[in-house]
Amino acid sequence: MHIDIVPNRKAAPTILLRESYREGKKVRKRTLANLSSLPLAQIEAIRAVLRGEELRPVAQSFEITA
Repeated sequence: MHIDIVPNRKAAPTILLRESYREGKKVRKRTLANLSSLPLAQIEAIRAVLRGEELRPVAQSFEITA
């Protein structure tokens, strides 16, 4: 699975969650979801999960020292 950004001529690009598969010798793409209405931060989080990265709450990501 991957996120595909499809440009539109006079509108915002369409952001799709897609899956690649083979049909004979051809590689095809199947659209699983349209992510265009999501904020960019959520799309990047989905992309990170698809890459296998571990997501953590912000509180665990930073250490505050005084």
